Amino acid sequence: MRILVDGLDLSGKTTLVTTLIDTLADHGVPAVRHRGMLCEHHPLERLLKRLPLAYQSRSSLITGAYLFGGYALDAALVHLDPPRTGGAVLIQEGYVDRTMAVGLAGGPYLPATLAMWASRRFATFDLAVFLHASPAVRRTRMETRDRVDSGDWRSVEDEAFAARFDAALLTYLGRRHPSLLVFDTGVHAPQEMAKQILAAVGLVRPTPAARPDGRGLAVAAPKSA
Repeated sequence: MRILVDGLDLSGKTTLVTTLIDTLADHGVPAVRHRGMLCEHHPLERLLKRLPLAYQSRSSLITGAYLFGGYALDAALVHLDPPRTGGAVLIQEGYVDRTMAVGLAGGPYLPATLAMWASRRFATFDLAVFLHASPAVRRTRMETRDRVDSGDWRSVEDEAFAARFDAALLTYLGRRHPSLLVFDTGVHAPQEMAKQILAAVGLVRPTPAARPDGRGLAVAAPKSA
């Protein structure tokens, strides 16, 4: 099983992934954190890591290289050389969805738009979890960090970019996954979200308190791939 956790910088991805792995362990289910390409031996991953992804919005070359030389090739190879997890659930922190959303929100627009049209060609996950948080919540989180990078700063200071990023994820990119959950991490605690995720993938039985209650706990959208 593969679960994707993605969203804007400072939306709480790392915190949720850590909590989700711990919660799975509490239920006797091993899980591993994963970043980057899914293919165990992606031939271009090391080269791609040399490209400064922080400058993605300034370079069609960087965006195109990651989208097509990285993720499109990854989708073709992962069936032949899948990640070795030893049977554990794979929790992916960020994937092509994020790269496309950055391009659609802040440019360069052409490679991101082309990738969006072909989004079903990229590897999918059994469950995608998209996170968002208000600008005020993200600003508070940024102020507590010892090191703030350009992505953190832009997610807070450029509210139009953040809004377009979230819209790209929810409106376009969520459709490519069989199931989708959306959480506002400024409203719901990581433990609460982790329990809802486990219920969504059938690893635990949902309780009445864990079901969506119409107040935005989660938006579940199961559909055919």
